[in-house]
Amino acid sequence: MASKPKKITSKIPKPAAPKSARKAVAKPAPVLADVRAHIDGIDRQIQSLIADRAAYALQVGKAKGRLAAAVDYYRPEREAQVLRMVVDRNQGPLSDELLVHVFREIMSACLAQQEPLKVGFLGPEGTFSQQAVMKHFGRSAHGLPLASIEEVFQEVESGSADFGVVPVENSGQGTIQVTLDMFLTSNLKICGEVELRVHQYLLSRSGRIEDIERIYSHPQSFAQTSVWLRANLPNVEKIPVSSNAEGARRARSADDAASIGGESAGHVYGLKKVVMSPIQDEADNTTRFLVIGRSIFPSSGHDRTSVLVFIHDKPGALFDVLSPFARNGISMNRIESRPSHHGKWEYGFFIDLAGHVEDEAMKKALGELKAHTAQIKLLGSYPVAVP
Repeated sequence: MASKPKKITSKIPKPAAPKSARKAVAKPAPVLADVRAHIDGIDRQIQSLIADRAAYALQVGKAKGRLAAAVDYYRPEREAQVLRMVVDRNQGPLSDELLVHVFREIMSACLAQQEPLKVGFLGPEGTFSQQAVMKHFGRSAHGLPLASIEEVFQEVESGSADFGVVPVENSGQGTIQVTLDMFLTSNLKICGEVELRVHQYLLSRSGRIEDIERIYSHPQSFAQTSVWLRANLPNVEKIPVSSNAEGARRARSADDAASIGGESAGHVYGLKKVVMSPIQDEADNTTRFLVIGRSIFPSSGHDRTSVLVFIHDKPGALFDVLSPFARNGISMNRIESRPSHHGKWEYGFFIDLAGHVEDEAMKKALGELKAHTAQIKLLGSYPVAVP
């Protein structure tokens, strides 16, 4: 009998499941103790490197020789270059502004090994001017709170302060005229600039907006918050004072009083309740401050030059002043006129220019300018503000 043919079967593999249906292989969660141990190791490296940097900073001081005071060791152009390199290297996740703050504090502490810088500012403590000092010089500098902008100039001129920090303009309210007027007679130089984002807070002892019957503040802060005040507290008495810190000092004594100013003023003077924040009319409200000193420093590579020009009273005089800068490819950042105090209806023009006085184009432009002006006063060449 013939045998039956064998049944041929083939094993067909089952189709693979789509990737989306496959069960992902989860990585094991990091062990918290291991992560913290790794962070501790990094912290030790950072601390060791900061100590090395401080030691090298002392060597820089020795290389310069025995100098008279701390101000002689300070090099704003070098600091600006270091901070710009920090920004250029930054790839996150921390912001440029935060890293600049960290490195500024390291440099401030290293410089203070020689002797802390003495920096005058419009006081009392808790003002935006004090914040500008800390942003530019770090917390290792010794701040000197003074009663007026005029007094800041006087203390720097006398040598009682190494530098001063004074407000010069606000993005919403324009120029601080008293600062410009001081340059008409002062021989001090602009050594730097600081741009400070200004957040205005409504502060009180109780924290209740319905309790407020009067508000103390500097006139500039009233101007920067005028729209909000009209909409929210139209009938409240507004009392101008010499500074926001002074306003906070006055408001701390009564539940029906409030002040406008920075959060730091509230902490200094015991107004820890924020009624509302921020209340400034412009979200990017920024004040520019000038650092004043007794010398002009070398170029940092990205600088600004400020000049004061007194012109002859003749047709086309202002055109003659501005033309040399245009011919030499120099950008003008700002121009402001003020009475010269030299004669009736005579004016001086404050001009901010892109570049340093040591630049060849700037030298040429200023040389051409002399033929068209009664007087040129170089106010300073200084690094453009680092964020």
